[in-house]
Amino acid sequence: MPTVLVTGASRGIGREFVRQYAADGWHVIAVARQDAGLSALSPRVELHALDVTDRAAVLGLAQALRGRAIDVLIANAGIYGTAPGGLGQIDYASWEDVLRTNVLAPASFAEAFADNLACSERRVFAVISSGMGSIAETTGGAYAYRSSKAAVNMVIRNLAIDWQPRGIRAVALCPGWVRTDMGGPNAELQPEQSVSGLRRVIDSIDDARSGAYLSWSGAEVPW
Repeated sequence: MPTVLVTGASRGIGREFVRQYAADGWHVIAVARQDAGLSALSPRVELHALDVTDRAAVLGLAQALRGRAIDVLIANAGIYGTAPGGLGQIDYASWEDVLRTNVLAPASFAEAFADNLACSERRVFAVISSGMGSIAETTGGAYAYRSSKAAVNMVIRNLAIDWQPRGIRAVALCPGWVRTDMGGPNAELQPEQSVSGLRRVIDSIDDARSGAYLSWSGAEVPW
């Protein structure tokens, strides 16, 4: 039975990842600050309650899972920060929180669980990024969120290089505009659509595509 670890698993895209993978027979390690009914989704769901920005808690989880193969790790937990976040409206304390959650936490999970990925069959580390992290296509504003996603994209590029000798692949994924608490009710995609597409992309990741920045449809996103 393959195993996937999903952070930010209690709602939105993360919860849909948990639901879909469990329904397809995967063992799911769900990481969230609270249960929010996750453990009731399937007997295949193993819940670990922690804050992804708590480095000691992340290391504790890694110790608890030491020696267990994790085929796919999806660093999904993320926050937007104080909106709208444009010039003259920047909340710098909030910006720091965004960077801790959106950049430092995925890097922390990458370091802590590299051995778990390396001993699995699929060996994929995926970060849920955003089209708003594209420098080429930016439209201004949202300094905290945009900068965090651009930064985590660089983390992915470096992981892909540094992990190459171990056969671990890394990928940055844009889920599209999804109807979640962050995306709002007018978003174009339902979580089911986005996650189904993201899973197909994750399944397609090989050595040649490691380090890529891809949308839920599989298309490349401009850096």
